[in-house]
This record gives sequence, structure tokens and C-alpha cells, in this order.
Amino acid sequence: MSDYKIIFLDIDGTVLRPDDQIEDSTKTAIAKAQQKGIEVFLATGRPLHEISDIAKELHIDSYIGYNGAYAIHKGKDVLKEPMKTSTVNRFLTIAEEQGNEMVLYTNKKNLFTSMEDPEVQKFMKIFHMNKNERYSSENLDPILGITLIKLSENDPLLYEKVDNLHLSRVNVNGLNHCFDVIRDTVNKGFAVTQILEYLNIDKESAIAFGDGMNDKEMLSVVGEGFAMGNADPNLFAYAKHRTTEVTNSGIYNGLKTLGILR
Repeated sequence: MSDYKIIFLDIDGTVLRPDDQIEDSTKTAIAKAQQKGIEVFLATGRPLHEISDIAKELHIDSYIGYNGAYAIHKGKDVLKEPMKTSTVNRFLTIAEEQGNEMVLYTNKKNLFTSMEDPEVQKFMKIFHMNKNERYSSENLDPILGITLIKLSENDPLLYEKVDNLHLSRVNVNGLNHCFDVIRDTVNKGFAVTQILEYLNIDKESAIAFGDGMNDKEMLSVVGEGFAMGNADPNLFAYAKHRTTEVTNSGIYNGLKTLGILR
């Protein structure tokens, strides 16, 4: 019997296939891990108010959202780290100057700088986003995360100049011009570390699966980090293991190599 106690799963490209379906093998893997008393968290760049259907389908009630800015364990807030207002304002200015669009995530809504732009509409459609409004400077809700849309090749450098953050390309087909904003101090790895402390679990007992560069910190802070076979090739350097693709039982096969599944 293994001593593994917790698993963190990215959603897009890890749990969800490109056709938006979840493989039966993935559902089986998660259910069997839960039956063994292993905690399972979804750990995503997505806003938490847009993942309830996925969570329900997998019987998961603990989450990391907004690339590590907000975490919930069984209905209880574990951490909440909004972005600095000065960073948000600086990004809004650059986006306007460069003709980029962006979505700013609050706890309840997705605030878009444009609702009409075709690239924005494509983004909403791919991620099935429902709680969308136009961003207004009157918004006083804390911003937990940002995704930049419609960036050209040199634009990321403008955003990365200050504030200890970097951009991570969204690893989803058709959204190559979109980038998540990842803070050096607030990311999936930071959130995972906080949760392990909160639940008093050591990192050797923790497992994580991911496919994008926004998962590199998470894979680095657990004992068993898995990069999916379909992962961004740059992610493999941060993972202890490489499993099969999301379309080929990646999570199931990874857990099997650890002896959690037979």
C-alpha cells in the first residue's frame, strides 16, 4: 500500500481532452484514488466559478483556481491572494496601447476588455465561459488572475518588465496568442505548498499532473510530478515522470506506475 495522500490535477489537457470530454479511465483513476482515502484537488488557471460541472462529474470538492491565487478545501477557503491594483492598472494601459485584449478574473465574474472582439469570443467559447461582463474601472472586486488575449510575438516582454511575474502561453489549440499571467510568488506551486502545510502532508506524499508551463511550479514542489504526453515540451524538465497523453489514459497510467492502481 502506498503512502500517497494527495493528488493535484490540472484541467485542460490533463483531465479534459481537446474534445472537452473526460476519459472513462480518468474518472476510474480518480474514483479509485478517492476510495483509497487520497485527497484529489483540481488545480487550474481557470476561475473557480466556471468549473463546477467538471468538479461535479468527478466528485471533487477541493480546488486551486486562478493559477494559484485562490484555493478551497471541501468548501473552506485556504488561501486568497489578489493581484496588486498597480499591476492590474499597468496591464490595462499596455493592453490598450498594444491593441491586446484581456480577461480579469474576480471571485464571481470574468471581466473582458472587449465583448465583441472575435478572439475574445473564441476564448469564451473554447472555455465555455458564462459569467462574462465588460471590464469597467468601477469594478472594486479584487482581481485574482488575468489572461491576456491577442498578443503578438514581442508583446509578452512589455508585460514582464516589472512586478516579478511571467507570462505562460495557454496550452490549448487555437489559443496560441493567449497568455496566463503567473506571479513568481503566487502560482500553482505556491498554492500546493500552502495546502500541504494546511493539511499537514509532506511533499513526498503528494502527486501532481499537468501539461502547460503554468504547471511547472506545481510539478516541482511535489514528490511525484507527472507531465502529460501532450505537454508543452518545455515542461518535461520540471517533471519527475512523463506519462501518456490525455487522450490515452495519462492520469490512469501515471497512477498505475506508482502502484496506486493495478
